[in-house]
Amino acid sequence: MIEDDLRAAFVRHEPLTPSTGPLRAAIDRLAAVRRRRRQRFQAAGVTLALLGALGVGVPQLRPDRPAEGPSLSGRPAGAQSGALNVLLLGVDGFGEEPSYRLADSVLLVHIPADRSRPYLISLPRDLEVSIPGRGTGKLNSAFYSGEPRPDLDAGYDLTRRVVADLTGVRVDAGAVLTFAGLRRITDAVDGVEVCLPTEVRSWHTRRTFPAGCQRLDGAASVDLLRQRRYLPDGAFDRDRNAQRYVAALIRRAVAQDVLTNPVRLTALLSAGGKGLAVDDDGLPLTRLVAVLPELKSVDPVGLSLPVGPPVDNASRLPLDPKLGPAFLAALSEDRLAQWVAQHPEQVNPTR
Repeated sequence: MIEDDLRAAFVRHEPLTPSTGPLRAAIDRLAAVRRRRRQRFQAAGVTLALLGALGVGVPQLRPDRPAEGPSLSGRPAGAQSGALNVLLLGVDGFGEEPSYRLADSVLLVHIPADRSRPYLISLPRDLEVSIPGRGTGKLNSAFYSGEPRPDLDAGYDLTRRVVADLTGVRVDAGAVLTFAGLRRITDAVDGVEVCLPTEVRSWHTRRTFPAGCQRLDGAASVDLLRQRRYLPDGAFDRDRNAQRYVAALIRRAVAQDVLTNPVRLTALLSAGGKGLAVDDDGLPLTRLVAVLPELKSVDPVGLSLPVGPPVDNASRLPLDPKLGPAFLAALSEDRLAQWVAQHPEQVNPTR
């Protein structure tokens, strides 16, 4: 009897149920947009990550004339002046469909307005930050807080907002790279030569990376960049090794003439696969490439955001009360050259 009453109630109310057609159509449109965005990002991915990181000019790729239409700043789309900032994130995903969790390498590449040289700035993974909609947490957790998850684009978008709020600078472009993508890119250039100041022992594979310069393939590079447990400064040393790796990768690409050889460049562009996503909405690749030949030096300056000791027992790192605000002011005002001259001890060698 109860079952019959329930059936009758459902029949009476069925006409009142809204159609699922519009909702399904909206979901399909959103999925299509994300697919198109990911495909576009794959095409530009490796080039933006490498060029944006260390500012290597490629005159052959420079457009013959400016693109039509105004830019966000009101200047012609082909023109670009002022300082530029590129956000690079390394996340702890391994497979082709990994469960992305944390962005343990957060690098902000600053290209000053005078185009003197690029600055590679490490932002500590344990830095205490304000995450929109999530309260206070560690910087590396902002990536996983992005919705929907796991998703490279959503994780990047939220991390970009956090970094922009923290630093006070606009993030013009960026890239996200998983360990799987990093391994393939490294192997695509036949390995990189990384120079370490001290020995590094792998917690994961028990491999030993001796002090000095050594050629690393993709698997070895991933192994090195995962290490922090045996290092004297822990995650800070891992950040410095990430800077050394990026510098070594671009030197290898330049030595092989990858960025000016169409065949080699095409092969490298496809190497990242699903382990790479790029944000170039704010600063299209063509505009970034047009800027890079203006750089007076392609040798980067490695820096780390100054932080203080952990707060309580939460292992969260606050901004250094003295050096931190001064550093961020120099970054936002495009005065890093002066800041480095005043604080040479804060420079991280990339060789």
